[in-house]
Amino acid sequence: MFFAAVASAAASAAASPLPAFSRTKSPCMSDGLAKEHTQSAMVSLPSSHKWRMVIAYDGTKFAGWQYQQSPPTIQCLIEDALTRATKLCRKELCLVGASRTDAGVHAWGQVAHFVTPFMFDSLDTLHSALNGLLPREIRVREISPVQPQFHARFSTTSKTYHYKIYNHAIMDPFRCLFAYHSTYKLNPVVMREAAAYFVGKHDFTSFANAAHNDLLGNPVKEIFCFDIVETGAVLQLEVEGSGFLFRQVRNMVALLLQIGREALPADVVPQIISARDRKELAKVALSAPPHGLCLMSVNYNSDILEPPQGCPPSSFGRTHSVSKCKLPFY
Repeated sequence: MFFAAVASAAASAAASPLPAFSRTKSPCMSDGLAKEHTQSAMVSLPSSHKWRMVIAYDGTKFAGWQYQQSPPTIQCLIEDALTRATKLCRKELCLVGASRTDAGVHAWGQVAHFVTPFMFDSLDTLHSALNGLLPREIRVREISPVQPQFHARFSTTSKTYHYKIYNHAIMDPFRCLFAYHSTYKLNPVVMREAAAYFVGKHDFTSFANAAHNDLLGNPVKEIFCFDIVETGAVLQLEVEGSGFLFRQVRNMVALLLQIGREALPADVVPQIISARDRKELAKVALSAPPHGLCLMSVNYNSDILEPPQGCPPSSFGRTHSVSKCKLPFY
């Protein structure tokens, strides 16, 4: 089977055909978070194959990850590209993302999986076609075959987020889409002292937006590390945890900003954590804006990432080279 239609629709996608594959279809459940465990069981059927993608995006123009058609979301656009490339409908693809990033939030290492009822001989052509079909603000960095039991969300061991703050009187215009501008002089020493209180296993109810709490219903999360790196005018807050509640990272950053301005003491952090009440945080801080936040990586145990036997190698994108100059020298 050939994918000439895909290549013609995507200017940067190569016009070469994808290798032939079987089209023995397997059933797929409808989308939705409540169905994801069912989807995981479904894709373990012998006639289906699972694929992992690592995705980067500039979230400025998009309404977050979670599927909706208008305004467009990252998941919607990726599903549309996959549908055009594979000729499968979204219910057959069962695309699931590891993190439901909010509107305006960026990602360098978002992970998602999808399934097909056929095997690819090579992933390079599909990879090129997807990036040709997607807007330039979204790029698939990697496509890999994975074990049937892999789940982009439920197999995670940790996630890492970075939040950038530009701490100067005048904003750098080349950073304005990816860093929060603070004109208040921040004290990184007291911010580091305060960030240390977040490390460990805690009930983070005080840092979750009440109306959109985590659908898994468990507010107890573990923060493995919370570092603050200062490079010139940029403060980068780096946090890794077992998982995060809705807007938890942005709410933690908001409190650290207040502490960095020296409007609050560092030891206010354990007091607000122990209150387990979102209203306590709301008294002193609002959520930090989304554009400073970036999902850097989603981490898994190495054994779950081992490819099944007989699968094509991972694709990291094609590179091109010129063996001989085709233009005359003058």
